[in-house]
Amino acid sequence: MEIAEWLRVRRELRAGRHRLAVEAAASYPDVPKLAGTPLLTRPEWMPERPVPLADLALSLGASPPVPGLPPTGYAAMMAAHDAPAVFENRPTYRLLEARLTGEPRLAFGEGTYFDSIDTGEAAAHEYAAGGPAPLRDAIGDPTDLARRPANMAISALTIRLGSPPTFFLHWRDPARVGHAGGLYQVVPVGVFQASGPSPAEFSLWNFLLREYAEELLGEPERSGVDYESWPFAVAMGEALRGGRIRAHCLGLGVDPLTFATDLLVAVVLEAPVFDALFGGWVAENEEGAVTERPFTATAIDGLPMQAAGAALVRRALDLHDLLLTTAIGASASTPPNTATSE
Repeated sequence: MEIAEWLRVRRELRAGRHRLAVEAAASYPDVPKLAGTPLLTRPEWMPERPVPLADLALSLGASPPVPGLPPTGYAAMMAAHDAPAVFENRPTYRLLEARLTGEPRLAFGEGTYFDSIDTGEAAAHEYAAGGPAPLRDAIGDPTDLARRPANMAISALTIRLGSPPTFFLHWRDPARVGHAGGLYQVVPVGVFQASGPSPAEFSLWNFLLREYAEELLGEPERSGVDYESWPFAVAMGEALRGGRIRAHCLGLGVDPLTFATDLLVAVVLEAPVFDALFGGWVAENEEGAVTERPFTATAIDGLPMQAAGAALVRRALDLHDLLLTTAIGASASTPPNTATSE
């Protein structure tokens, strides 16, 4: 494809992500959708009740090869012709298996950020261009984690438990981000990855701490974090253990356009705790703009929402009473996940 044509399709993709995602969902009529949104899911990814984040057992092993996908070089094209402000091929945790029903478990291997660009973003470009879609056809069902390398993002719906409850939305500036530019999303969100070599990095909660500091407090990205001495991490952990913060997983899903794979998490903070930790939350950060809205369905009506964010908000509203009025499960206040190596 000539550069001019590639750039034309790229512009159409960036301008039409929401519409294209809704259309792409219809290409998978036999794949379940989560909470009436385009987000693709599987029965074992949809727990009936919120799952305490600490109850998810994590394991880390070798990443098997993915057979039969045509090479795209899409990340190289983006780097040369349409790179966002931050565009680096960092190591990630590749999601290999997932179950959120019964005994919840997530199994990971090693991956890189550009894995998802060369597959999911390339498939989105293919879809926006129309015509043949050899990459999308080769992947088939995007929820089959054996068919493609899947970087897992964590999408966190942050709820301030005041009167009335409120939550936060993030508009992702397409000039600053490599994925989902121009769409609204919950905050914080990030691709699950480590900031250093410590075993403490392989933790959903510790990862969220870094994302909170960046996206709500506007702090620079941290590396080599010592979570036991970082005052913010200590304060968040104490509040979690004391039940003043509750963190639960509500599901897992795949965007039908970009194949972005998101773990859907709701984090509920009592108003005094939120105000003490995030009273100075920023309206602008390195990835876009943040707004606070009432925790109601009408708050997202008509917005071009990323599929994961829309599904998470609607799922949380369905579970409103459980999330906002009940401590769910005895282990809900334990920060670490159970992590093993394979």
